[in-house]
Amino acid sequence: MLKNIVIGIKAYFGVFGLISKLKLWKYFAVPMLISFVTAVAIFGVAYGLSDNMGILISKIWIWEWGKNTFITISNILGALIIIVIGLILFKHIIMALSAPFMSPVSEKIEAYLTGSTSLSHRNTTFLQQLWRGIRINGRNLFMELLLTIPILLLKFIPVVNIFSTVLLFLVQSYYAGFGNMDYTLERHFRYGESLKFVRQHRGLAIGNGIVFISLLIIPLIGVILVLPLSVTAASLKTVEALELKHNPNATSF
Repeated sequence: MLKNIVIGIKAYFGVFGLISKLKLWKYFAVPMLISFVTAVAIFGVAYGLSDNMGILISKIWIWEWGKNTFITISNILGALIIIVIGLILFKHIIMALSAPFMSPVSEKIEAYLTGSTSLSHRNTTFLQQLWRGIRINGRNLFMELLLTIPILLLKFIPVVNIFSTVLLFLVQSYYAGFGNMDYTLERHFRYGESLKFVRQHRGLAIGNGIVFISLLIIPLIGVILVLPLSVTAASLKTVEALELKHNPNATSF
């Protein structure tokens, strides 16, 4: 799996050139706007709620001794919880709403890589692509929250909280990469088949998602460019994985 994680990360090399070569920037205009507006809305609300979350957590400590220390820890933990949940909501909202705009991008990349302009795949409408995006990301949102909550609780345990941070980052990365890969898988597989395919290639999903999450650390620019770069990188490696699935003797693009 580690090898596939590295492959997923390296897929980002040269994506700027490919986007320009295939003239894909115009397809990213609406998704970039969706990304920016969603980021402003979610993180604005998150900023306002962070103090309230800290106060709520601090009420767990009923003793007087050490109360000030616990309040400080609660404020930090509250801010962390809000940031994590905000990040989770952000990525799933933008990936779900951008699905109809990302599918044509993925299709053009696949046509370029395979050299075929008449690809055999499932024909879906704008609304079907939107519903697929909402369904996939809704399911992933539920699963990610289910895993994230117990991981956040591990933050209370010294030493273990270091490993929980890494685990939390990998979980976030996996579901980000999952959503990006499905823009290609949507044309080839039905819902259940796509879930199975991503599980079999979870390393590619994690690698793609690692850069996705890392890009969001870059103020403003990261939020705007995260979808163009991550979707292009995911499409490259997903098409390659599909080709290898159908033809084990095929070579990498």
